[in-house]
Amino acid sequence: MTREEIMRIALEQSAIDANCRPEDFTSGQNRTVISKANEKARKYLELPSYCMLISYGDNIVASVDPAVSDEVEKYLGRFQIGHCFGTPNLYLLNDLFARDDRQICFMAEYFLPDSERLRAMPCDYEIRILFPEDLESLYLPQWSNALSSQRRELDVLAAGAWHEGKLMGLAGGSADCDTMWQIGVDVLPAYRRQGIAAALTSRLALEILERGKVPFYCAAWANLKSVRNAIRCGFEPAWVEIDARPGTFIKEIKGEAL
Repeated sequence: MTREEIMRIALEQSAIDANCRPEDFTSGQNRTVISKANEKARKYLELPSYCMLISYGDNIVASVDPAVSDEVEKYLGRFQIGHCFGTPNLYLLNDLFARDDRQICFMAEYFLPDSERLRAMPCDYEIRILFPEDLESLYLPQWSNALSSQRRELDVLAAGAWHEGKLMGLAGGSADCDTMWQIGVDVLPAYRRQGIAAALTSRLALEILERGKVPFYCAAWANLKSVRNAIRCGFEPAWVEIDARPGTFIKEIKGEAL
């Protein structure tokens, strides 16, 4: 799969998620569209979205609730693209969204493989490819980035690293949509800084590509270790997203009493 094919598939999926056209992300003009539910969207998205901002770098597509469409469109016209995604400007959106008990929540950067750089990274430990039947006993806190206990049915492929019969690193592939599988990775603390995460991520990415799917990788902007792992493996930054969620949801993930 070429770099161009990978990007085309990603743009098509983002268009499904945002309820727009793939070319809207490369038009150079910001666009505000009304969000709609779509059974082909990534499974973890909460659709219709109250507000989701997506950028591949040239412009921003805002997929929003009709109640905030005009205000979000004005916001996008007020600042440069990069500045729309950062503080203090984002506080303006939080002030606007407060009337509907919504707040800016997840802010993430997404990576796609560069087919010319992606390769299996070396590892001093045994790596095994795992399938759903091999994962049943692995839904444990130490593997919470690689596997999702809330969406077990999406965990379709994994790569594990073993040392003396002990699993000490795991990368999981989640079939989040028809064409793209997301990679998450965990390594036990005692085995970190040995290149295990890169070896597992790259090996799993190649396995996913062999199955005709596009692997993608997500990291919070401040998680530099995760970002470095993606780049080391041959992934490159592709797009960024921000979304807004209800106040009750944010309290739950913060562990606050409702």
